[in-house]
Amino acid sequence: MNGKAATGGEARTRLERGRTALGPALELVHTGRAPTRAVLTAELGVTRATAGAVAAELEALGLISVDAKPSAAAGSQGRPSHRLSVAGTGPVALAAQVHADGFRAALVGLGGEIVATAPGCETIDADPAQVLGAVVDEGARLLRETGRRCVGAGLAVPSAVAEPEGTALNPLHLAWPAGAPVREIFADRVRAAGVTGPAFTGNDVNLAALAEHRHGAGRGARDLLCVATGHRGVGGALVLDGRLHTGSSGLALEVGHLTVHPEGRPCHCGSRGCLDVETDPLAFLTEVGVRPGPEGLLNQARTLLAERYADPAVRVAAEVLIDRLGLGLAGLVNILNPDRIILGGLHRALLDADPERLRAVVADRSLWGRSGGVPILACTLDHNSLVGAAELAWQPVLDDPLGALG
Repeated sequence: MNGKAATGGEARTRLERGRTALGPALELVHTGRAPTRAVLTAELGVTRATAGAVAAELEALGLISVDAKPSAAAGSQGRPSHRLSVAGTGPVALAAQVHADGFRAALVGLGGEIVATAPGCETIDADPAQVLGAVVDEGARLLRETGRRCVGAGLAVPSAVAEPEGTALNPLHLAWPAGAPVREIFADRVRAAGVTGPAFTGNDVNLAALAEHRHGAGRGARDLLCVATGHRGVGGALVLDGRLHTGSSGLALEVGHLTVHPEGRPCHCGSRGCLDVETDPLAFLTEVGVRPGPEGLLNQARTLLAERYADPAVRVAAEVLIDRLGLGLAGLVNILNPDRIILGGLHRALLDADPERLRAVVADRSLWGRSGGVPILACTLDHNSLVGAAELAWQPVLDDPLGALG
């Protein structure tokens, strides 16, 4: 009898351990760190039987797929293992992004996979409720067309988002009022559209960094610095030990207001020569002497760099921006000591145009020149802010798959 009781207790313990491991297991598959059941077993520190039960339960929830037949990688030795992947027809998150040149809605599955996307209007209304209602309607349409289950919704905005209120403190390039309650408005529109799951809101560059850390150029970094310029302005983000660092109230890493040219252009913050106005697409077009066109500032600036870099005016303008960006990055390296830097938007294009110049400026301007050893890489994900917005919606599922979906 005592033996039977012990066996039953051991079984319950294994079951509880397996349930506790569901979230960590799902995150390992989601981020590509557990491609096989053998790797999952090792990463979780559990028995093969427990790892198999965990994988089976995640598969039953429609979140992952487990190969029916184990297979070995070419040239490998030892027992073959079942391959794990995110479910191709599983649930999705509704992701939305608003920027100065328009908005976009998308459905994003596990693994950061964009399942469907719908570009929206090219001009942004001064009323955030109207814009957020329109982008949510686009996302709801995608859900109806695909028939996919929705776990929640996430929104990326080009503004610092104060916590816990969820207000956009400085949506300067959208003409929205300062302090607009974007999280509340977005959640209301999500509910009104019949979209299931919770709704979240965050700064676009913060969310880009989160996505790149989990699925892109930042994967594997411990202390990741991301600096990017999209359609207007410059943003920054920091991932520490795998978690987004947002500060005490969500306002950390406002790197756009580092001064890199004291006699430079007036900035919206009241200072002069900030990264925000010295290294964004408008600054580049101004340095070249080209008037903004209808295709959008970021697209126009990228096209100039890609197609006319041999033009002396374009090359000199690029060098001016690279030097100012390098000065700002060096200051951030001195303060933050990251182990990797990733650049997005126009900054990615500037890095591609002259990587050695940018790296040399950062190394020359940092303490002891040691930042010359910090890798500076280009962001690799298309629509990384959208993917990051989806990560917000996926997080409750990653934390507790059964609680969120069971």
